[in-house]
Amino acid sequence: MGVVVVVGIRLLGGVDATVDGRGAAIGHTRQQHVFAGLAIDVNTVVPVDELVARVWGERPPQRATGTLQSYLTRLRAAGLTIVRRSGGYVLVVDDPLAVDVFLFGHLVERARQATEPVRAVELFEQAIGLWRGEALAGLDSPWAVATRELLGRQLLAAELDLADLRLQLGRHAALVPELVERAAEHPLDERAAGQLMLALYRNGRQAEALSHYEALRTRLVGELGTDPGVQLRQLHQWILTANPVLAAPARPSDQVVPRQLPAPPTGFAGRTAELAELDGALADTDGVPIAVVVGNGGIGKTTLALRWAHTRADDFPDGQLHVNLRGFDPSRPPVAPSTAVRGFLGALGVEPRNVPPDPDAQVALYRSRVAGRRMLVVLDNAVDAAQVEPLLPGSPGCAVIVTSRNRLAGLVTRHGARPLLTDALVSPEARALLGNRLGSSRLASEPTAVAEILGLCGGFPLALSIAAGRAQTRPRMALATLAEELRDTSTRLGVFDEDEPGAGITAVLSSSFDMLSDDQRQVFTLLGLAPGDDIDLAAAAALAGLPAGRTAQALRDLERFSLVSRDAVDRWRMHDLVRLFAAGRAEDPEAALRRVLAFYVHSANNAALGLDTTNPAPAQLEPLPPGCQPVTPTDSMAWFEQERRCLLAAQRLAADRGWHLAAFVLADSQIVYYYRRALYHDNLVLWQTGAAAAEHLGPVARGVAQRQLGRAYSRLHLLDESIEHINRSIALFEQIGDLGQLSRTHTAMALVLDRRKDHRPALEHATRAMELAIQIGNRLWEAESRTRAAWHLAGLGRLDEAKAWAEQAYADLVDLNDRGGIAGALDLLGHLADRDGDHHRAIAHYEQAIALYEQERNITIIANMLDRLGHAHLGLGDRAAVRRIWRQALAQYETLRRDVDVERMRKQLAELEQ
Repeated sequence: MGVVVVVGIRLLGGVDATVDGRGAAIGHTRQQHVFAGLAIDVNTVVPVDELVARVWGERPPQRATGTLQSYLTRLRAAGLTIVRRSGGYVLVVDDPLAVDVFLFGHLVERARQATEPVRAVELFEQAIGLWRGEALAGLDSPWAVATRELLGRQLLAAELDLADLRLQLGRHAALVPELVERAAEHPLDERAAGQLMLALYRNGRQAEALSHYEALRTRLVGELGTDPGVQLRQLHQWILTANPVLAAPARPSDQVVPRQLPAPPTGFAGRTAELAELDGALADTDGVPIAVVVGNGGIGKTTLALRWAHTRADDFPDGQLHVNLRGFDPSRPPVAPSTAVRGFLGALGVEPRNVPPDPDAQVALYRSRVAGRRMLVVLDNAVDAAQVEPLLPGSPGCAVIVTSRNRLAGLVTRHGARPLLTDALVSPEARALLGNRLGSSRLASEPTAVAEILGLCGGFPLALSIAAGRAQTRPRMALATLAEELRDTSTRLGVFDEDEPGAGITAVLSSSFDMLSDDQRQVFTLLGLAPGDDIDLAAAAALAGLPAGRTAQALRDLERFSLVSRDAVDRWRMHDLVRLFAAGRAEDPEAALRRVLAFYVHSANNAALGLDTTNPAPAQLEPLPPGCQPVTPTDSMAWFEQERRCLLAAQRLAADRGWHLAAFVLADSQIVYYYRRALYHDNLVLWQTGAAAAEHLGPVARGVAQRQLGRAYSRLHLLDESIEHINRSIALFEQIGDLGQLSRTHTAMALVLDRRKDHRPALEHATRAMELAIQIGNRLWEAESRTRAAWHLAGLGRLDEAKAWAEQAYADLVDLNDRGGIAGALDLLGHLADRDGDHHRAIAHYEQAIALYEQERNITIIANMLDRLGHAHLGLGDRAAVRRIWRQALAQYETLRRDVDVERMRKQLAELEQ
């Protein structure tokens, strides 16, 4: 008996073969054509002329037959049995089903003959699973292309047959993504379109089904000049009329199959990421997967859970259980676990007389009834883990969704539940929700009002739904009127509560508020008064008037109840509507606001001293109120960066309440930070508010404010306004004889005049600033003014004097260990060295200065220094270094949004390439 050689041949994808389990060397592309031309008709003679045509087409090379013989010899050497017979060749295999094309056809035929739909599905899935990509992938002869198209049509027919069977079995939910993709690939295929329309309709997406029909009809008319066929038109009519014939088929079963899910949510929009997260959380097949959907009342937890449950209902053919546990219902107590279990037993077909009296026995019976079944259990509005645990199934196959305002940490730690935090809808989702309720045309008619309504609702689903309902019940009301009703913060919650008392936002939040302890209530309500969008622990403690430890515990509790949220850097925030609710219940808000303002004022002053101890204090700070503990940041720049928005909000609050000293100090303490961070527009706003407050304070504060307003205008290149304000400051300080402030103001004027290249008057102001510093004995200001004056000497071409003054200033600043001043002097020395032709020394000075400015995180000046450093390298002819450095400078200017400098730097780079 001969040795049996087992051959496997695959054509449904890349062309390859195995002989006795090992890969056979089929060779290069043309040799693969020979192999495929024989394999497609395995055990059948392929005439030589036909085989040549399959390999090379209608115009084969002159020695095609000889080349063919060579290829056949190599294929035989690979272990394949190829025999010459009656004018052709045959590839011989013991079992034709070893060729995946033949196996595919065999399985498809069996599937179409099967009498049981489930068995037919299995066979079709086996057949389609043989495909690894396009048939005959990589082969390009006309025969290969035609064969690929033929096999592709056979695959499509099998896929369509399989989809029909799955629809017949009621598996429409899982089918939709596949059908969407197939309809897109075959946009004129009416059968694919009909399957998609039916699946969409059965999934509650009637509008999408009708929309797909209209798109197909338009395409057919436009491309083929014909309408859809009779069957598709009939399906369209049935969908329009919701004909019961389209209902999903009932699943035969000898078990009671509960269908307890409430109706699917209407107008659902967005939540794509959350739905995908639920998919992942509930995909575990080893145990009982549990997803805990957590969020504030009215944030859409139940809607999300029901949307997912209805979409995935077919994945749980043995039924769905649902109970509202009423964990936060103000009118009724929470549902006892034993009551919920008895309800589940009834839904599972257990007669009341057969329910054991013992609660533990009831739980055991419930778990026995769901054992081995694929069921979904939805536990809505749970108050805590103890209420949920008795309702958890005990065997794989089931999945559980829990919704709660509480984070239910016990379920996570003891049962491996996956928490899913639900937040407000993002803007496109919120707009889609509103559009689903009101219609796109009504939204399009008043875009400004719609944008305002969306902003005032803040992505809060309950608020959006109430606003939409208010508009729906008043169809003649302009949306601008609704926006106006919601605009006033003092009445906004009342508008949301008006149409359905007891079910609005106030009622929803009250049910959570009523459960809070005294500390939790105090922190929650006063947090609603916080001037910024968020707040850190130290400021929250000052606002609440509680020790930091008690405040931290209360915040963690409020986070657990989904009333506040915390970000990655331990800052706390509230949704705007929750904030309104909380602030409306705050006790003694005046004292709380004074505490938090004092916290920000004193903390900002401490942080400012960490950046610059030389700035003279213009006013005495007010004493700290009881319960307020400011901070002294170890990293002042980082603290200002973190608190910038809150400090601006605090300044606005102080200005609105007439707390002028606080408003002024909050501007004065941030001078260095705003300069180093190049926040020029915000700096102007800061000092406009600071200057208004200074008008109610003494002349020193007014003078400082005028000087800083002038500096703010100059950084925005509004030089006339700048000079006007600085002249007012000079006049004020001359009038009161404050020599220190007068020195600083002359320096400020020199800087502004430098921007206008007015070096002579700038030198006069810088020299006057230096003389005043000498007069009051302030060496640091003297050295800084000397550096400033040296710049103007250089601008006037007096380079020797400039160098002498710069070197003296540098020595003094090194002696005083002033990092910023040293960097400034090195910048000047680098400039002078470059002008003198000593480019190497200029580069060394510039690099030292840049390193010092980087330590101070002073991004304002580094871009200019990079520009000058590039020029120094250009003097050495190092164009590669110039290109690299100027590109860094350009990136800095773009970050700073200094458009004039951006254009100048781009021009320099362009000229460099010429």
